[in-house]
Amino acid sequence: MTSHDVVARVRRIIGTKKVGHAGTLDPMATGILVLGVERATKLLGHLALDRKVYLATIRLGSSTSTDDAEGEVTGGADPSGVTDEAIAAGVAALTGEIMQVPSSVSAVKIDGKRAYARVRAGEQVEIPARPVTVFRFDLLATTRGDGVVDLDVMVDCSSGTYVRALARDLGAALGVGGHLAALRRTRVGPFDLRMSRTLEQLETDPGLSLDMDAAVATAFPRRDLDRVEAQALGHGKRLPAAGIGGTYGIFDPAGKAVALGVDEGRTARALVVLNVP
Repeated sequence: MTSHDVVARVRRIIGTKKVGHAGTLDPMATGILVLGVERATKLLGHLALDRKVYLATIRLGSSTSTDDAEGEVTGGADPSGVTDEAIAAGVAALTGEIMQVPSSVSAVKIDGKRAYARVRAGEQVEIPARPVTVFRFDLLATTRGDGVVDLDVMVDCSSGTYVRALARDLGAALGVGGHLAALRRTRVGPFDLRMSRTLEQLETDPGLSLDMDAAVATAFPRRDLDRVEAQALGHGKRLPAAGIGGTYGIFDPAGKAVALGVDEGRTARALVVLNVP
């Protein structure tokens, strides 16, 4: 399923057209896709989803046209002679602040057109390397088989990091080729699998994982207003600055999320009004 497929299905389950997602998930991947429903779609563009965690399986021994299991095999070599020490060194070299060339079938735009669209049209695509941060790249298990070596890994990385590119680059560094065999996203920003619901669960019991108040409290720093401040905000007046960096959630005295705000000098401005206090 594509992310668009998931949105379409949730629209049907929830019974509303107003559903959006906060960043795509590859069709071959499982795990978390953050959705906003109805008024919560206002939050999607303000979420700081700049860190993501994945569980993945990297297969050494073959490289593919898409850097994952859905592509055609383009090369490779028997990885049985690759030592555990060499694998550990390769993983270490891809940890930290690195320069990464995204996969040629990624959604990166080249001259205004998605790279994957250019590849499908038969074009040769060259994407420049860009800085990304791999906070953790942990090897969880190694399985050696006939002509392949599978590595189960956990990757904690900055937004814009391609795990399939890590698989490609690790295989290339080891001289045997590599591609992504499986991928599961377990965390996006502050949202993890413990908060998530499967589509099957939604079909049986339509509803939200987090209501608006819980979502804002989870995703943003919190500012609580007193009664006078809440009335001022309700009349469209600016509030004194909160001294909070970046976007924060604004809550009324009853604990209801009423807006997203940001400090501008000595005052604060409401970016998005969620409820009129």
